[in-house]
Order: sequence, then structure tokens, then C-alpha cells
Amino acid sequence: MRLQPEKSFAAVAILVLVLLGMTTTATQAATTELSPAPDFVLKSRSGDNLRLSEQVGNVVIVNFWASWCGPCREELPAFEQMYQTYADMGVTVLAVNVDDDPAKANTLLKDIEVSFPVLFDPEGEVSELYDVSAMPTTVLIDRFGNARLVHKGYKSGDEAKYEQALNALLRE
Repeated sequence: MRLQPEKSFAAVAILVLVLLGMTTTATQAATTELSPAPDFVLKSRSGDNLRLSEQVGNVVIVNFWASWCGPCREELPAFEQMYQTYADMGVTVLAVNVDDDPAKANTLLKDIEVSFPVLFDPEGEVSELYDVSAMPTTVLIDRFGNARLVHKGYKSGDEAKYEQALNALLRE
């Protein structure tokens, strides 16, 4: 038995619409489902321990970076600018360096000055908790401690995405 062209087209169109509907639903669920950000304690550049859960009440940007990562070097000044703009509104930036030797990060930070906390994860334990598979990786956490956005990589212009997400989280 052979399908008529009109019926074949209709069947394909219905299949496409059903698949699109399933994709849209899955995407919406992923963006609205809240999951607590894994808590961690890391040593900061100042020598103090910093615990993520102490930041509840603030919107937190956790940025995983490495000194050898070119896009990370481009992105750090953008985070400094965002930190300067949004810190008084309750936004914190935590830059988690994943180099095996913190001295590498400190050398880079002589050229790229930042005023937000820089934390060290030389064993990669926190990076593993957050399933970091690309450099840089940025996680936005809402005031209640839920991971709301994960962004892997960096290209010029990503700051606009971060700022849009920050503004939305600050309105909540």
C-alpha cells in the first residue's frame, strides 16, 4: 500500500509538530526546575576560607577559570566590571581558579586586577561537583542558593546574557 503525497505530508507535519512540542516542554522544564547549587568551601586569595552557603541572600556568579585559558583572561575584566556595577545590589562574584598551582593564578592576577574573591580549587573537587567540562564555565546562583544558569565557554558579548540573567534574578 502506498501513501498519497498529501497524507504523507500531513503525517510528517504532525510528527514534526509533536517533536517540537516535546523539545519546547523539555527546555522549559530545564529552565524552571530549581536545583540547589552544591555547597563548597575553598581557600581564597586572602588566605581565608569561603563557603558558598554563606552567600545565601545574594545572587552569586561562580566562574571557573584557569590561567592557561585565553577566553578566561578575556572574561575576568568583564566580571570585574559587572561586580563593580552590581555589588551594591546584592551580587557577588566568586572566581574559582582550577590551576594545580595557585601561584599561576596569582601571576596572571598581577596583570588582570580584580576586586572580587578569587578561590583556589587545585585538586578540582569543586569543579567536579559542578561538572565543569569546559573553560571557562560560569554558574549563576539565585538568592536562595539554586543554580539557575550554567554557561560553558566565553565569547565577546556573553556579558549581555549574564547581565540579562542577573537583572531577572535581582527582580525575584
